[in-house]
Amino acid sequence: MKIPFHVPVYDDTDAAALAQSIASGSLVGDGPATRRVTAALARDLGVRHALLTPSCTHALELAMMTLDLEPGDDVIVPSFTFVSSTNAILRRGARVVFADVDPATLTLTADEVRARITPRTRAIMPVVYAGVSPDIDPIRALAASRSIVVIEDAAQGIAARYRGRPAGTTGHMGCFSFHETKNFSTGEGGAFVTNDDAFIQRAEIMREKGTNRKQFMLGLVDKYTWVDVGSSFLPPDSMAALLESQMAKRERIQARRQAIFERYSDAFAPLARDGRLALPVIPPYAASNHHIYHVLMQDEPTRNRALAFFREREIGTTFHYLPLHLSPMGRALGHAEGDFPVTESASGRLLRLPIYPSLTEAEQERVIGAMKEFFP
Repeated sequence: MKIPFHVPVYDDTDAAALAQSIASGSLVGDGPATRRVTAALARDLGVRHALLTPSCTHALELAMMTLDLEPGDDVIVPSFTFVSSTNAILRRGARVVFADVDPATLTLTADEVRARITPRTRAIMPVVYAGVSPDIDPIRALAASRSIVVIEDAAQGIAARYRGRPAGTTGHMGCFSFHETKNFSTGEGGAFVTNDDAFIQRAEIMREKGTNRKQFMLGLVDKYTWVDVGSSFLPPDSMAALLESQMAKRERIQARRQAIFERYSDAFAPLARDGRLALPVIPPYAASNHHIYHVLMQDEPTRNRALAFFREREIGTTFHYLPLHLSPMGRALGHAEGDFPVTESASGRLLRLPIYPSLTEAEQERVIGAMKEFFP
C-alpha cells in the first residue's frame, strides 16, 4: 500500500465548522469566526495585533506594503526559501539581497546579514525552516543599530518557539501560513502579526483595499473612503472557521508530529554516527513544531538515488527548495553557481520524509525499514 508524502488533518469537526459557517448566511471577510480566531491567535502568539490573510504570500506582500518599500531599497533574505519571500520584495520594486544559511539549521545567520548590510538596507527577512527558528536576537541587534526592520517569514513556524517566545513574533512583523501542508491547515490561508501600532494601522487600511473601513466599522468615522494604496487581503469567514477547528486539535497534532519526528531520529541515529546521513538539528534556543523531517545525504547523487528507491517502494519522499539564486529569476538578478555554497550543497542533499498525524506506526516502520535497506 502506498504511503503518501503528506496527508492533511481534516476530520468531521472541520466539516461541521465549514457547514456551520455556510449556514450562517455570510462568508465575507472579518466575520464572527474571523474575529474569534484572530483574537485567539493573538493570545496564543502573545502579540498585540493579528490579521488573517488569504495566504502567507499575501501576508508577506502586506508586510512589504506596510513598510512602504520602494526602488532603491534592499531586503536581505536567504536564498534557501520559497519564492513568496522574494516575490513580495520584487513586487514593491525593491532589491533582493540573497544570503547563505547555517549548515546545521539551514536558517539565516547574523554573520551573513552583517556581510550584506549597506546604507540601502531597509529590511531583513529571516525564515523559519522546518519549524526551527533562526537565532534572531543577534540579527535584531544588527537591525536595531541601523534602524532596519525585521520581518519574519514564519510560514513554517506556527507553534514553534524561539527562546521561549512564539516563533515569528520577535521581529517587527511576522507572517504565517496555514497552507494544506502546514501543521494547521485551511487549504490556503495565512496571518500577519505585529506589536507595532503604526504598522497595524497601515496594514488594516491596505488590507481593506486602501480604505479606512475598519475605523468606520468601529464608529470612529461616519463614512469610509479611499485613503491609501491597498489591495484585498481579506479571507472568507469560512477559512477562519476551519482554522478555529484546526487549532482546537493543536495539542494532539503537535504531540503526534513530535512522536514521529523523535522515532525517526532514534532509528536513524546509527546511520548518522556512521556518517551516512545527517539528522535535523534543533539548537538549544529553539523549540521545533516538527513541521518537516529531513535528512541530509552525503551528496546529491545519493539523494537522487534515495528518491528513486523510495518511489519504487511507493513511499512518498521529496526534496525541498532549489536555491533561488540559481533559478532563472535568480540568475537574471546576476547570481551564479558558487555564490552561496551552503545553500547549494544542502539543497542537493536534502530528503524529506512523511510526517503527519495519521501516519501509523506500521507505516513509519516501513519508511524506517526502507531507509535502512537503502544503506546496507
